Amino acid sequence: MSPESAATTEPITAQSPVPEFAEPSVVFDVRELDVYYGGFRAVRDVNLEVHQHEITAFIGPSGCGKSTVLRCFDRMNDLIESARVEGKILYHGVDLYDPRIDPVEVRKRIGMVFQKPNPFPKSIYDNIAFGPRLSGNKGNLDDIVEQALRRAALWDEVKDRLKKSAMGLSGGQQQRLCIARAIAVEPEVILMDEPCSALDPIATARIEDLMQELKSDYTILIVTHNMQQAARVSDRTAFFTTEVNSESDTRTGVLVEFDSTDKIFSAPFDERTENYITGRFG
Repeated sequence: MSPESAATTEPITAQSPVPEFAEPSVVFDVRELDVYYGGFRAVRDVNLEVHQHEITAFIGPSGCGKSTVLRCFDRMNDLIESARVEGKILYHGVDLYDPRIDPVEVRKRIGMVFQKPNPFPKSIYDNIAFGPRLSGNKGNLDDIVEQALRRAALWDEVKDRLKKSAMGLSGGQQQRLCIARAIAVEPEVILMDEPCSALDPIATARIEDLMQELKSDYTILIVTHNMQQAARVSDRTAFFTTEVNSESDTRTGVLVEFDSTDKIFSAPFDERTENYITGRFG
């Protein structure tokens, strides 16, 4: 039996182990991924591997499909009625888009942090406790909340006001709270969609430092428009661009190059990557 056929014999459940045949360092294996909105192909031919305990950055001009691809990893595109995903995203060898896979369970294992901080209008404590409560976690909630806030480098700043509204935190603190909220349900992977775009440079630096600390425990994928940020924090970088259909004036995102971040920024293989990195377009 091939790895692919073996991978789809059982759906992902809360008790599912990592299949023995999966290569431990490869968390995601993306093969010939296309994303459609209705009849429009928004992204085509994405092939890449995401490795454990690394930060993988997606860069490229606006509209090239970076966020669309990112949302495929936790099946957030399922929430868009017209969206359709073709190809494969293998998670430890298991096809995430097999019809038997529970997308809710996928999102427990693969957390998401959005562009703008989005704390719930609840207390700091209840923001962190929300996910564990919803998933029926039987652990000590106080310990879970403290551990998540410590991992997000926020505990010392909020430990004396846990019952106060999260809306009173600064933007940078709110974003770290959202990271802590994602961590609280014990995912393996954290997706970050431009997590620093609404933050000032000091808050951005704190989030970047936090990402470096977190990658020892988590695998991180980040979409960023900030090339310097990608160069600073990521281990591997994927550069996307757009292809314009001159007849319909529609734009389709395409993965141009995927390699180690050092190589992407110092010796890219594709001229389009070099032109973007050097500011000649984009």
